[in-house]
Amino acid sequence: MKHLEVDVLVVGSGAGGLAAAVSAAHRGLEVVVAEKEPVFGGTTARSGGWMWVPNNAPGKRAGLDDSLEKARTYLKHETGAFYDHDRIEAFLEAGPKAIEFFETETALEFDLGPTFADYHCDAPGGMDAGRSFVARPFDGRELGPEIKRLRPPMWEITMLGMMIGSGKELLHFFNVTRSPVSMVFVVGLVTKFAREKLLHGRAMRLVNGNALIGRLAKSCFDKDVPIWTSSAVTRLMRDDAGKVTGAIVQRADGPVEITARKGVVLAAGGFPQDAVRCEELITHTPTGRKHVSLAPPGNTGDGLRLGETVGAEVKTDLPNAAAWVPISRPPRGDGTLGTFPHFVDRSKPGVIAVTRSGRRFVNEAQSYHDFSQAMIKRCRAEGGEEAEIAAWFIADHRTFRRYGLGYAKPSPVPYGKLIKQGYLIRGKTLRELADQIGADGAQLEKTVAAFNTHAVKGEDPEFGKGSTAYNRSLGDPKHEPNPCLAPIEQGPFYAVRLHVSDLGTYAGLQTNQNAQVVDQAGRAIEGLYAAGNDAASIMGGNYPGGGITLGPALTFGYVAARHMSGENA
Repeated sequence: MKHLEVDVLVVGSGAGGLAAAVSAAHRGLEVVVAEKEPVFGGTTARSGGWMWVPNNAPGKRAGLDDSLEKARTYLKHETGAFYDHDRIEAFLEAGPKAIEFFETETALEFDLGPTFADYHCDAPGGMDAGRSFVARPFDGRELGPEIKRLRPPMWEITMLGMMIGSGKELLHFFNVTRSPVSMVFVVGLVTKFAREKLLHGRAMRLVNGNALIGRLAKSCFDKDVPIWTSSAVTRLMRDDAGKVTGAIVQRADGPVEITARKGVVLAAGGFPQDAVRCEELITHTPTGRKHVSLAPPGNTGDGLRLGETVGAEVKTDLPNAAAWVPISRPPRGDGTLGTFPHFVDRSKPGVIAVTRSGRRFVNEAQSYHDFSQAMIKRCRAEGGEEAEIAAWFIADHRTFRRYGLGYAKPSPVPYGKLIKQGYLIRGKTLRELADQIGADGAQLEKTVAAFNTHAVKGEDPEFGKGSTAYNRSLGDPKHEPNPCLAPIEQGPFYAVRLHVSDLGTYAGLQTNQNAQVVDQAGRAIEGLYAAGNDAASIMGGNYPGGGITLGPALTFGYVAARHMSGENA
């Protein structure tokens, strides 16, 4: 067996793992990153890439009034009985320092979401903007040949493979047929994409999660940190005193025994593709094998199992085992079904969601996590604990062609194939649409009629769609009087079937304020750390704002490196 000695071994190459690697390397530590899949980037590379860190530098530069006290108040409200004082204090203290470090010492650059509110911005300590930010678009050519190993974005959220950034870029695509400025912008992006596709075989303009991983990977390579792909960690090693001293890594040419003088960081992405643990913890699916995740196939709970072999505890008592998101299943060219996350269309005017009863069940513009929880609750209330968890988005022709619906794109993109494939369901009347989706037609007509009565006035007395800054931030700013409300009246009518998926798991290894993994007695396991979704979420099973997975991932990767290097600041 080959042997290698380093300071730090990082297991996994998502945001948490690469943040730990970069932070450790900048402190003079020798680091190796081991990733079991043939590409690096984990779930982060497929994601929207937003990060949530209160009191951050981009927000301060924009003059936004945030403070640690306001953030502490908000997190106490959001986490309730699951408020983790020590780890939240560590996050609030280290988060701004971590962001400043990444901005000044690495290739990371951030853009603020100036209208991206906390998901419960009206709660005590909540803010209308400033805590969520995203990596600035990145030129993938800066990675050189390593770009071939970067995990591509999810096909379903690209435009034929072209990545579209959040915010203003997305608005330009919605307005492409209505604004000359938007038309010029979109034509420019498409032309650039076509040229890059011809020259490089993929888009070189990286945005969102791809940009975040691209910048982190560039920072690793700049510090001579190797990212081993197709390299699964199979076993942790300990000395006689119980300290974790390294691991066995299975590479293509055989196993390598790595001694890690300072520590091992588990950042393998949680367990969303582990059918056994999903069956145990994700209760709204009959078996774990029926749960469909947005995470890559390699996120099978390796980090959690490795931790358990050395006495670590997996925290499983949070009210939600994962961050939920509604998805639909567009057919792929190979006959399999894709996974399209519904982040944006929920908030658009003229879109509602109903169950088989034909009734609405939620403010559709609330966060995807809140939406999904309401969907599960209503389906169970209507059909019992064993009920199928399913709902449908409903829109009329005008709304559909203006904004699209799920994977079905707005005008002028054709959509007939999606109707033939059964993804997009169409009915000349609401009653006909209800028959096709198996819903109560009479009730659907009543639901839409009642909704329309108030929507024309920009009101939703039943659920309050469009009533918060977060709701409005994803609506149509040019639609008045409410950017999230319009009547559903112009046939034909369309529906897309929804399922509950996850953006990442919350249940994970229990850690302390230093990102050290702890045992069942709460004692730190020397030499073992966790970041990202391998660590139990600090959010108490709730979803306070856009980026509450990646913000803590970057922060606790930084904290782990700081602790391994012996620094306290």
